Parts: sequence; structure tokens; C-alpha cells
Amino acid sequence: MKLGLFGGTFDPIHRGHVEPVRAARRALGLDRVVYLPTALPPHKPKRELAPAHARYAMVELALLGEEGLYADPYELTLDRPAYTAETLEHFRRAWPDADLHLLLGADSYLELPTWRRWRELPELARIVVLARPGSDVETGGDVIRLEQPPVNVSASEIRARLAAGQDPPPGALHPLVLDYVRKYDLYR
Repeated sequence: MKLGLFGGTFDPIHRGHVEPVRAARRALGLDRVVYLPTALPPHKPKRELAPAHARYAMVELALLGEEGLYADPYELTLDRPAYTAETLEHFRRAWPDADLHLLLGADSYLELPTWRRWRELPELARIVVLARPGSDVETGGDVIRLEQPPVNVSASEIRARLAAGQDPPPGALHPLVLDYVRKYDLYR
């Protein structure tokens, strides 16, 4: 089995989190991609986030109709920040025969040298960088670079608009995610 792993805060999950992963799944022939919402992101310690269970629920809602895309609560079960190397080791134990692929946005890839145990990541999974066309992200070695069409959506813009009582940009959020955000008044 070819298994992709895609982590993040998903605060909230939007089409910029789904469309590139859907395309990567097809391009790489991945059987499934697992989204890993993190409860305590180590690189965003001071940012206020929607509750972890709410972010997980939004990921589930956004992926309901997406073939081969799933959510997993693993990083929500830790009482501390989740580190990618440990997450990959967990999935290596859970799926010992899987060909693991770690999907990263270009911004995350550029921050890799600041991550705990980052040099071990290529031993644990194939690194796949989801890059925008024309971006200056240099990859080398066994790192796979997939050029993705730009998706002009920003979670911070969505949160700001929702906090101001405005609608998010059209099509930015799955309708069920938008209903959930409104029902629980997540960003006000």
C-alpha cells in the first residue's frame, strides 16, 4: 500500500488543503492519504487555535466525499506537541508494509531544518513537496517536488473574515465545514 500523510492545524481546513492533496494522490498513485490534525503544533506555540476536537471534526466533514482521503486522530491523542518523526514511526509500526509518503507544503518544507529529528524524516518516509508553479523551493536527493496549481485561499484570511461576521471567500470552505463553523461560532 502507498500511504500519504499530511499534517497541519487545519484551522479551518479549506480547499487549499484538499485540492493539492487530491492531485498528489493521483500523481503518486497513493492508495490513501491520511490527514493528521495536530492538537499542539510545536511551531505555532503562541497562536490561539480552534479546539482540537473541532478542527478534527471539520477535517472529517471536508473529506466525507473525497475518495482516498481520511482523517486520523493520532496527533490529537498526545498530551504534548506532536513531532513528525514520531508520527512517522507510529505509522510505520501500524502499517509496516506501507510505502509512506510525507506530504508537505512548500512553506513547511523550507522550515524543515527547525524541526525535531528532521534529518531522520527521509529514512522514515518519502518526502513530497507540494509546490506552487514558479516557486523557488529547491528540492534534492530523494525529495519529490510536485507542482500544484495555485489555490488562492488563506486560513488566516478566512478566520479574519469570519471573526468580522463576514462570509469566507466563495468556495473556500466545504459547505459542511462552514455550517459547523457557524453553528459553533468558532472564529468570533
